[in-house]
Amino acid sequence: MNKPSMQTNFLNHLQKRILITLGFLAIYRIGVHIPIPGVDTVALRQFFASQGGNLLSMFNMFSGGALERFSVFALGVMPYISASIISQLLTVVVPKLEALSKEGQSGRKKITQYTRYGTIFLAVIQGFMIARTLQSADFNGSPLVTQGGLGWMLLTVLSLVAGTAFVMWLGEQITDRGVGNGISLIIFAGIVAGLPSVLGNTYSQYTSEQLDLLRILIIVAVCIFVVAGVVFMETGARQVPIQYTKRQMGQKVFSGQQSHLPLRVNASGVIPPIFASSLLQFPLTVAAFSPQSPLAEIINTYMIPGGWLYNTVYVIGVVFFAFFYTKIVFKTDDVAENLKKNGGFIPGIRPGIRTAEYLDQLVDRLTMSGAIYLAAICVLPTILTGQFNVQFYFGGTSLLIVVGVALDTFRQIEGHRQSLRYEAFMKSSKNSKRRRVPVR
Repeated sequence: MNKPSMQTNFLNHLQKRILITLGFLAIYRIGVHIPIPGVDTVALRQFFASQGGNLLSMFNMFSGGALERFSVFALGVMPYISASIISQLLTVVVPKLEALSKEGQSGRKKITQYTRYGTIFLAVIQGFMIARTLQSADFNGSPLVTQGGLGWMLLTVLSLVAGTAFVMWLGEQITDRGVGNGISLIIFAGIVAGLPSVLGNTYSQYTSEQLDLLRILIIVAVCIFVVAGVVFMETGARQVPIQYTKRQMGQKVFSGQQSHLPLRVNASGVIPPIFASSLLQFPLTVAAFSPQSPLAEIINTYMIPGGWLYNTVYVIGVVFFAFFYTKIVFKTDDVAENLKKNGGFIPGIRPGIRTAEYLDQLVDRLTMSGAIYLAAICVLPTILTGQFNVQFYFGGTSLLIVVGVALDTFRQIEGHRQSLRYEAFMKSSKNSKRRRVPVR
């Protein structure tokens, strides 16, 4: 087999992974349009349209419009994200789970299994609360549920739990067999699917003189600023110089090499905003227990995207998860130990504990900068666009997720291409060695 044909086969393998990803996302979008029977979907959409930019609209955005259609995918990936947050927090607190996380792939599989069980448990609770709330709710005097009762509630809870389990499976399949992070891509697909209708509504507001040209230009400028800021910060990294000592193998002495350890400004990616948004689902669940209670009225009044209470909780959540997730994905002790074993060191820093402490300081500074950037991108555009009566899709969170997930997916595609080229080169070199005729 010659080299061009090898590269063609490897490129076909990459194209297959991309097509698998697109296929699973298409299945997800089809499921979004499969409604659960017994609900007046027209009245439900009107109800969501009357809510404006509250928490319900935000979760409807993350589900790709599945919530307002009350489809089998109405819960989306939020139960899975909530279960992932809980499992990662418990991994730090519970010694048994911490020991499992250090057992390698087998331990991670067990933690993943626990996360799946937690997802189903949370989906049952959230599904019951949604069914209970819809059955007792009405819009303009007409009930949202046309055929209620115990049977309908059981059917609804079962459908929502099954839909959440299927979406979780889709995300895992995309991660394993496709390209990119499956859960992030599902949220990405949901946001992008809603953008055309939002652009159409904005144009309708412009033609009906509800929005003037100046406001639209300001909104476009904010969007361009957010996109440019995300691209600039997501590609930013601190290059830490690494020096390797001289090594002797037999009679040969290899001189010390110089390299760099890249430390990203935002090592956590788009995970903090997603986790913080999932955390904000808790007050909405609490309000669903008693929609007519004073607590539910306070939550629906003050927990509005762009409001001071919402922004305060959101910023605290983003900063916390930025530090928390960075500590999970980048362990400075392990990095310092690996450098020491391979004869590497940071110039002017003693190997071992001092290197770990030095990296801790650098990572904390970079994470603080990344957390401030994430909080600013998520909150400031929402406040600005809120002044111009624009739908929540133009908020910084949605743009951050869209741009961040797109950049991460392109990185992984490029990583696959580089690995495929390397494998093609190694196989071609092995084949050329086999074809050599020994000299006698």
